[in-house]
Amino acid sequence: MKIAKTVEEVRNIRAMIRGRVGFVPTMGALHEGHLSLVRLARSQCDSVVVSIFVNPLQFGPTEDLARYPRPLERDCELLEREAVDVLFAPSVDDVYAGNAVTYVTVEGMSDRLCGKSRPGHFRGVTTVVAKLFHIVEPAKGFFGQKDAAQCAIIRRMVRDLNFPIQIVVGPIVREVDGLAMSSRNVYLSPEQRKSALVLHRVLREMKAQFDRGERNSSRLVEAGKQVLAQEPAARLDYLEAVDPETLEPVNEIHRDTLLAVAAFVGSTRLIDNVVLWAGNKS
Repeated sequence: MKIAKTVEEVRNIRAMIRGRVGFVPTMGALHEGHLSLVRLARSQCDSVVVSIFVNPLQFGPTEDLARYPRPLERDCELLEREAVDVLFAPSVDDVYAGNAVTYVTVEGMSDRLCGKSRPGHFRGVTTVVAKLFHIVEPAKGFFGQKDAAQCAIIRRMVRDLNFPIQIVVGPIVREVDGLAMSSRNVYLSPEQRKSALVLHRVLREMKAQFDRGERNSSRLVEAGKQVLAQEPAARLDYLEAVDPETLEPVNEIHRDTLLAVAAFVGSTRLIDNVVLWAGNKS
């Protein structure tokens, strides 16, 4: 695996790569969810490039940028085992050289779901992903369904800006007990780890009611909130039913619908989601 630490280095390496490049952008602290995307990229592309970059633009002033886990040596070992061709691990100064003042914003979507409670978050995501796409020039970009809102926003950005890139979304990877894998799970104490399972229980209850015929999103959301209220260690950020492409609220579920939840367990903010299929195929 070649390791590039500057934009110039990765561009020089990229110029020598032939065939279809699959790109997996990450913030490191890799887990099986990330590695599943690497394997998906390997199955669909000739070469795989992974980036590790903790992007300051997508963190708010009171969020966990300083303590976000950065186990680079371990991450490199994991990527080596997956036969990744190139790791791009730049510094903040290299990515945002010269006090950059240009941003990419997907208007009308970036203030929904996580964007509502984390102002500027999605602007930070789309800005850095646009830069990384421009630098790496992949044929396909691979993202995880756990970040469903991010996926929808990036798809819209790619369409609107005519990036010649296909966005591929891999399924959520869960622990045996159902907790969605996340780099932030390491923040949880053993007791908080048990409490965090409430997010999955919320979604399971909502889907169960959907499977029994409930199609009113307000009633589904209320059922989910009742489940979450039974876990005193969890504090709800949002629970919504939205269109998975536009992130607009859905009142009656007669088309594919994303159920998305975010909650704090202690000081750790976690997200999860499930897609309900209008044809009841889920």
